[in-house]
Amino acid sequence: MAGGMAGELVGHGAAISTAGFGVGIVVGMTGVGGGALMMPLLVLLFGVPPKIAVGTDLLFAALTKSAGVSIHSFRGTIDWEVFRRLSCGSLPAAALTGCLIHWLGRASFQVDRLILVALGVMLILTAVGLIAKGRLHRLGRWLRLGSAVAFKRAQPCATVVAGAVLGVVVTLTSVGAGALGAVLLLALYPLRLTPQRLVGTDLMHAIPLALVAGAGHWLMGNVDWELLGWMLLGSVPGVLLGAYLATRTPEAALRPMIAFLLLVSGAKILAA
Repeated sequence: MAGGMAGELVGHGAAISTAGFGVGIVVGMTGVGGGALMMPLLVLLFGVPPKIAVGTDLLFAALTKSAGVSIHSFRGTIDWEVFRRLSCGSLPAAALTGCLIHWLGRASFQVDRLILVALGVMLILTAVGLIAKGRLHRLGRWLRLGSAVAFKRAQPCATVVAGAVLGVVVTLTSVGAGALGAVLLLALYPLRLTPQRLVGTDLMHAIPLALVAGAGHWLMGNVDWELLGWMLLGSVPGVLLGAYLATRTPEAALRPMIAFLLLVSGAKILAA
């Protein structure tokens, strides 16, 4: 089903790799931007069908973020307990959502349209989350310090629920594992996660989530391997460079630009 799509994009191979390189840098530096930035590029700029874009981008995200995680793991900037809590919610939710997408497709439901609407909404929500990130962090910090016992008691279950939400939206749109995940983690763990540990934990969680969600799309024929190859050609060196720069460039400096791009992309997709 997807095999011929990248063949039509061979002439754009350099542009796709360049886009992958830029997205990889942002992912390595901030943990944000894999699906949120790549999906609009694939759909709006390169004309990839939504189902193929989601399936291919999920595997792209898993492989790209694996390169960055190796550096964060070496530095010890991954919180494995938080990772396990998120995964308990996200992985089952991703598998169930994949089954739902398959069932809707067999029922002749307009899956591409559903994906586009969900993608547009998610891009806008992610942009709002990035803009409000500081306020959410302050709210989480206030709750943590003001009601420490109740807050810590609720943390495990709230993290599993947050993971389940991410599992659904990531499988449907390939967006949210990095950007929305980082915002949720910052609100849930305002004291525990330093900026570097936030990025490392968020990246680590995104890998199994993208693999589980991507496997479902692969089984449905929604992965274009040649397109994936062009994307990875640029993204792998990009994410390694970004991870190297992560401790040297403040994430806050990139946040307004990323949020603006997501708002514009989301609005354009919803208006299409």
